[in-house]
Amino acid sequence: MKLVGISGAIIGSKTAIVVQKVLEEVKKIDPEIETELLDMKDYDVQFCDGRDPSAYTGDTKKVIDAVISSDFCLIGTPIYQASMSGVLKNLFDLIPQSALQQKVIGFVATGGTYQHYLVIENQLKPIAGYFRSYVAPGYVYVHDDHFNEFKEIHDPNVLERIERLAAELVFMQKRLKS
Repeated sequence: MKLVGISGAIIGSKTAIVVQKVLEEVKKIDPEIETELLDMKDYDVQFCDGRDPSAYTGDTKKVIDAVISSDFCLIGTPIYQASMSGVLKNLFDLIPQSALQQKVIGFVATGGTYQHYLVIENQLKPIAGYFRSYVAPGYVYVHDDHFNEFKEIHDPNVLERIERLAAELVFMQKRLKS
């Protein structure tokens, strides 16, 4: 079983930190699960131009293939201007609809205002519906205040939500795919 955690940011590190933390919690629950962090800032991904996803090459192909080959996904995004990152939207445009079909997915987001958690409900969950994915009921929104000066998550409530999301992802994946 392979869980791919996507950090949909090309600047900063907070989204990748949160995604990585969830992946670590998943490994604590079940060490047999293979995890991979797909940090979009490490890839030079082309803009989607409408061609067949199999026609892309280089880093774009690597990213598409990583999502397709996953058994389940954790998707993270920073929130910019009350929306997901353009990098993540581009990834959604690049992958075929079947890439996330009938896969369990969970969401995390980071941002600078407390109201931006609504982006998960109002933008990301409907996209999951388009892809025909199974969405974990919980999600994690991490505000800038939840990090300390060393960019570590220090808020106990956020850490508890991360643990719960990891447990939901593992539970749903095992129940739906057994």
